[in-house]
Parts: sequence; structure tokens; C-alpha cells
Amino acid sequence: MHEHILFAVLSPLVGFLLCGLLDRLNFIGEKQASREFLLGMLSTLSVVIPFVFGIGFLLELLSLPENLRLFVVPVYEWFAAGNMQVAIAYQIDTLSVTMMLVVTGVGSLIHFYSIGYMHGDAGFARFFSYLNLFIFAMLNLVLAANMPLMFLGWEGVGLCSYLLIGFWYDRRFDGVGISTTTDAANKAFVMNRIGDFAMLAAMFLIFQRIHTLDFNAILAQLSAFDDTHLFWITLLIFIGCTGKSAQIPLYTWLPDAMAGPTPVSALIHAATMVTSGIYLISRLAPLYTLAPSTMTLIAIIGALTAIIAATIALAQNDIKKVLAYSTVSQLGYMFLALGVGAFSAAMFHLVTHAFFKACLFLGSGSVIHALEDEQDIRKMGGLRTAMPATATTFFVGSLALAGFPLTAGFFSKDEILMHTFASGQTLLYAIGILTAGLTAFYSMRLYTLTFLGSARYDSHQHPHESPFTMTLPLWILAALSVLGGLLNLPAVLVEHGVLHRWLLLPDITHSLSHAAEWILLGASSVIAIGGLFFAYSIYSKSPLEAESGWRLLLAKKYYIDELYDILVVKPFQSVLTRSTDAVERLLLNNTFNGLGTAMLALGQVLRRLQSGVAQSYAIAIMFGLMVILTFILFNIS
Repeated sequence: MHEHILFAVLSPLVGFLLCGLLDRLNFIGEKQASREFLLGMLSTLSVVIPFVFGIGFLLELLSLPENLRLFVVPVYEWFAAGNMQVAIAYQIDTLSVTMMLVVTGVGSLIHFYSIGYMHGDAGFARFFSYLNLFIFAMLNLVLAANMPLMFLGWEGVGLCSYLLIGFWYDRRFDGVGISTTTDAANKAFVMNRIGDFAMLAAMFLIFQRIHTLDFNAILAQLSAFDDTHLFWITLLIFIGCTGKSAQIPLYTWLPDAMAGPTPVSALIHAATMVTSGIYLISRLAPLYTLAPSTMTLIAIIGALTAIIAATIALAQNDIKKVLAYSTVSQLGYMFLALGVGAFSAAMFHLVTHAFFKACLFLGSGSVIHALEDEQDIRKMGGLRTAMPATATTFFVGSLALAGFPLTAGFFSKDEILMHTFASGQTLLYAIGILTAGLTAFYSMRLYTLTFLGSARYDSHQHPHESPFTMTLPLWILAALSVLGGLLNLPAVLVEHGVLHRWLLLPDITHSLSHAAEWILLGASSVIAIGGLFFAYSIYSKSPLEAESGWRLLLAKKYYIDELYDILVVKPFQSVLTRSTDAVERLLLNNTFNGLGTAMLALGQVLRRLQSGVAQSYAIAIMFGLMVILTFILFNIS
């Protein structure tokens, strides 16, 4: 079945083209409801198709021995220059199929949900076209057999995020140095380019060393890299990943990505773009195991990002921004896992996070939809009775995010913490366990302020449950937020988890006694339950808080955006403004003014030649004939 991979990859691209063309040419009728449903289902089907192919690839790989679970399918020779040959080729193995199933599985649910969420929007067809293009780019990223094709998908998701974040380009959006959704889209695009330059530099270094950029060839020639090359290559790739996966210092674009429609937030934050960095480092895991300095840096950056973002989430009042900083924090957990060599644990958390974070974002979209675009949780409350399905699924997602025992988030987060503790990184473990407590706290704060207590929304608002197209994906994702933990149960319960045996990544293992593992499991459980209970005891009694002191500091996100604005953005804008003025004044103005002056002078000369005196014309003719005769005579001689 693997030879048909091109059909799976091209399906979302076909959906992208058809959605735009059918809407533009009015091939599907004038009735809005039917047009929207048909376009939405066509777009959803174009993502379901690669999901079905992914299941087929999964079954095909399972039928093979572990050492043969790899297919490389060449499609077309892309370009050749000197000794560099790059093909459009796709790789089917356990890692790429896992990512494919997550991207298309969660992505198809988000597409189906969007049919209800975007109902009545003037840009309905354009929105679904962009969603399909996003999935197409992401499939190229995760299925590429070489770095150039991967980078094409990498840039593609960056472009699509720009288009989707700025989808409502005529709306305002409040942020530091940002006033419109277009500004937020520009910020995401520019900040990601910083990391992309580092990624390109890493690719150049790899090619300079081994003259190939195929993933399998790179991993087969690890001995060709010395320690210096390994350090710089792994560091530059990690810098690229910090941009795409929102780690310190390139994380501030992600909360502002909330300017787009909520399904976009779910797609970017849960299933696609922000997971790219985790996937790429896992793909190159054997390379990173040879660069311990970079691994240590990754673990430190991941832990710091996790706790800083978690503290910021404590004081946010925008329902989507709480979840946005939660995403940054959870990505920090994944990088912490990568840094301590727990690649399987990072991928496990990537999968479970896709389930519960998509559930939470789509749940927040249901709330925003019911409250007529209200996003301030201080103006919500009491929604549990009006929106029982949304409230129930949101509660399940919140428990999974908090790491409540037996949820998917509990098992995946605990595996990361266990590996961190076993690696001897006691300080990083302490940061991780503290972050777990903070995560449980803000998860319950968010749920309590949104769904419990008395209603604080305006009396003219009449919230109601969302339609079936929006609630069905919530129920499926809520179920996965619980059952997803079965993919990789801890070692105290099973010898090797399912996902661990499936991926076979080169994890750096550290032994722990069963007693120690039970103690760590117990500590995680106590921290999660304690954080949930503490938040409920506070916010069920006094939901409104004054922003002062430390709470103001957290609400303002440690003023990091303001700091970037002062130290980077404004100086850069000033330099560009002065440079532009100098170029216009000294180069362009002088050049064009000089040309104009020269043309005027030439005109004056030519005007004098047209005197109207016949004798002058006769002399000019004679002079011209003499020049021609002289030229002819010299050539003859």
C-alpha cells in the first residue's frame, strides 16, 4: 500500500483547490447552508482520506519485522546541482506514520467542527481552503525523506499559519506593538523566519560534510561528523525548532496567534505546526545522542519555558490565551524529555497533548460561539447548565491537562518527569513537578471561572449548546484524552508501553526501582489533585481578582513583549526607516533627478540643432557625409 502515498499527500491539496474553485464558480448552488455543508464536508473528506491511508500504512508496517518497518517512496527528481541531487521522496516508518495519524486524525475532527463554528462567515470557503493547504504542508513535513522537502513543508505551515492567523484581517487585536490580526500574523511569520535561518544554516553544514540531506543517509554517516560539527548542527536545528515550537526566546508569537479563528488555534497548537520541532529532533535522535551539550541545553530551555509559561497562564483572563500559554508550557515539557534522552516520552506527550489540547481549544470555541465572541473568563460563569456537553468535555480535557490520575496527560507527563528524575537532573525534575502543580491550578481556575458559579455575562446574551457538528468532535477528543494513556503505560504496570515498542527510538535509559517509580507516580498524583483542589477552593468563592503586585507582573507576561519591543523591534524599525530615507534621498532621488536634468540638457542641445536655417542643415549633411566617407576609406585601406 505504501506505493500509493502520493494520493494521501495530494488529497488535501486537491481539497484546497476544489474548495476555492467550486465556491468561486458557484458550482454548488446559491443556498448558504447547503453550500457551507458541502464545502465543509469536501474539505473534511480530503483530510479523512490520508487518515485512512495512514491506518493502512500502520497495518502494513505491523505485518513486518521491526527491522524492516521502513519504506522510501521516490516520486520525482526535484533538482540536481553538482553533486547534490534532491528528490521528492516520502518516507513511511513508525515515526512518520504516528505523526501522520495525529495530524490527519485530529485535523479531520477540527475540519468537521469548523463547519458549525464558521457558519455564516463571509470567508467560509477561503477558510477551509487554507485549512486544507495547512494539512498538505504538514504532511510534506512529517513524511519527507529528506531535509529540503521537509523544509518546504516547514515553510508551508509557516505560510498557512500567517494566512489563518490573519484570516479576519479587518478585525482589531490587542497586543504589545499589535493592533490588528494582520499584525499578529506578521509577528508569527517574522519570528519563525529567525529560526528558519538557523535551520538552513544547519542544512548547509550537513551537506558540506556528507554531500547529502536524506534523513537515512545522515543517520547512516554519523561517524563523518566531529564533535564541533555535531554541536553546531544540533544547536542550529534546535534554534529552528524553538521558533516553530515556541520555546524561549522565540515563543511570544504563539499567544498572539489567538487572533485567528478558534479552530485555527486548535490546529496550530494541538496537531500541527508547534509539534514540528519535537518531531524533527525525534527524527534526528541518533544525531542528538552524540551531542550531550546540546541535549543539556534543550532540557534547560524546555524546563524554563515550561515553568515561565505556566506562571503566565495563572493570571491570564482571555480563555484562549490561558490555553496558548498552556501550550507553550507543555511544549517545554516535551523539549525537557528530548533533552534527557526520553524521545519516546516526548512523542507520547505530543500525541496525548494533541487530544486534550484540541478538546480544550474547540471547547473554548464553543463557549466563545455561544457568548457572541466573548473571550474574557471574568465575564462568563454558570455555563455548565446551559452547555452541558461543552462543560463535560472541557472538564475531561482540563483533567488531562492537569495530569489527573489515569487520564492520558497523567501517564505522558509522568513518564517525562520519571525520565528526568532517573537521569539525575534533580533541579530540572523539581521545576517539572512544580510546573505540574501550576498546570493543575490554572486548569481548574479556567474551568471554574468559565463553567461554575453564577453567571457573569451580559443579560442580553443567551448561551446555548453548540450544534452537533461542534459537539461530536468534543466527545471524541474527550474520550481520547482519557484512553490515550493506554498507548504507553508506565513500566511499573507493563514492561514496555505500546508506543515505546512501536517507535523504537534510541532512548537514553536510566534504571529506577519499582518502589521509586511508585513514589514518583504518587507524587505526581498528589501534586495534580492538590493543584486542582486549591484552585477550586479559591475561585469557587471569589472569582474576580485585582491585578496588582505579582498578579499584574504575570498578567503582563513579565513584560517580555514590551522588552522585545524596546530592545529589538523599535531599534530595528528605526534603522530600517533611516536606511530607507537614506536610500530614497541619496540614491533614488539623486539618480532620477540626475536623469531628468540630463534629459533637459540633451533637449536644449537638440533644440539648437533644429534652428530652421537651411544653410545649417546643409553643413550638417556635408559633415555627416565626410565622416561616413572617411570611415569607408579607412576600412578599405
